[in-house]
Amino acid sequence: MTQLTEAGRSVVADHSARHNVSPETVTQLLIALDTGGGRQAQFNLPELGGMGQWAQGGMVMVGEMFNNGLKGRVDALCRDLAAALRANTIFAPAGTTGGWPADLGQPASQGSQNDMRYAWFPDTRRLAISENGQVTVYHTADLQISGFGQAQGQGQTLTFTSQYGTVPLSQLMIVGGEDQIATPDAAPAKPVVPAAPQSDPAVTDDQIFTRLERLADLHQRGVLSADEFSVKKAELLARL
Repeated sequence: MTQLTEAGRSVVADHSARHNVSPETVTQLLIALDTGGGRQAQFNLPELGGMGQWAQGGMVMVGEMFNNGLKGRVDALCRDLAAALRANTIFAPAGTTGGWPADLGQPASQGSQNDMRYAWFPDTRRLAISENGQVTVYHTADLQISGFGQAQGQGQTLTFTSQYGTVPLSQLMIVGGEDQIATPDAAPAKPVVPAAPQSDPAVTDDQIFTRLERLADLHQRGVLSADEFSVKKAELLARL
């Protein structure tokens, strides 16, 4: 987890009060700015309208694209925090920026919501999810991840935006955790597939066929390898 220095905690408290946002929002925006070299930030923060981007020089994008008041608020907060990053040591030394395992490299985008944090590492083709302090790592293949979304409610389903559109986390293979980080050149590990139940009254045959069609589409677009597609296909066919 990211550790704030004493100066960092002071910056968070000061800017939380000054801009009327929660300390968690300030902390996550500081992490995003730190990842962007203090000149840009990509974030997904409910208090700031969800997904958005900021770049030094006045470029601001927020979910409510015509909400100029929100844009101004985000711009003011980001400018102040970027200045604070230049003037202070905000984060304690860690393996990587943002406190992620050193094997993963530098994240290109990251965010958080509730008790979940996530970051994408393009150099190692990995997506890391930290939930309740436990890190799980996924193989992202050729996906170029540009944003994250988290559905509220039971399960907190995580999806992300790529060049192929929206992709659910369930379509990615787990390749490691905090004690098992795969190297970028290693072959993707076999996906963890739960045993198919003997009967599942909640899933109809029509729903299974729909899922098979979706899997075939993902395989055709290169999101799923042939092996991944075969495993998932066999799992679904076993439910018929």
